[in-house]
Amino acid sequence: MTALTLGLRYFAGVFAAGFLLGTIRTLWLAPALGEVPAVAVELPIMLGISWWWCRRLLTRRALAMAARAVMGGTAFVWLMLAELALSLAFGRTAEQYLAGLLAPAGLLGLAGQVGFAALPMAMPRK
Repeated sequence: MTALTLGLRYFAGVFAAGFLLGTIRTLWLAPALGEVPAVAVELPIMLGISWWWCRRLLTRRALAMAARAVMGGTAFVWLMLAELALSLAFGRTAEQYLAGLLAPAGLLGLAGQVGFAALPMAMPRK
């Protein structure tokens, strides 16, 4: 399996979990706690899921560091495109989506997304 395919699978698995958790965060946590605390609650859960899924995908695959970087970069690009598409589907403009990334909750989420992209390079080789 190529690094690009692994990146797509990595994105798909984590995005599915993120879609579910993001719905919970948006509908229940954010109104109760506020946006930044809600993202702060969701973030470690998402990074844990990302770590688990990444590790599972890399088990018994001897990928060089460059291939792992391609895997993480591919997953990150797919994630950002999917989030932009969802934002547009829910009536926001691309400018509003990008501005949201610069808000405190958006910056916290973006930091988590960068961590998600870096995980394939941080996984120990077996």
